[in-house]
Amino acid sequence: METLGTIIIVGTVFYGVFALIKVYTDYLLKRKIVKSGHLEKAGILDPPALPSGESTRYPNLKWGLIALMAGLGLILIEIFNRTGTITWHDGRDGFLPIGIELVAIAIGFLVYFFIVNAKAMKNR
Repeated sequence: METLGTIIIVGTVFYGVFALIKVYTDYLLKRKIVKSGHLEKAGILDPPALPSGESTRYPNLKWGLIALMAGLGLILIEIFNRTGTITWHDGRDGFLPIGIELVAIAIGFLVYFFIVNAKAMKNR
């Protein structure tokens, strides 16, 4: 289990270094473009693009449902742990809590999807 933690830490450090280098090189490139007088090619004066219509319809509903379902998944994991229904400390069921949480979050996304589709059908 220690090697998995080490791999995650090393991967995170390398990704962080990569992200910092990318941000810095993008800055240098845009600065060079602006200095050469090609502002329209730099794209830094353009207003940020708005996301597509689906993601901006009901963002509070979306994240509220996801947080609710994630919380319910955590409660379900704790109930299983306290009742002894499933024992995952022996290593056999080590990924079960992760699976329960992911299923709960996926249910939150599906509930949001069905609500948005129902409202879209009603508005047609």
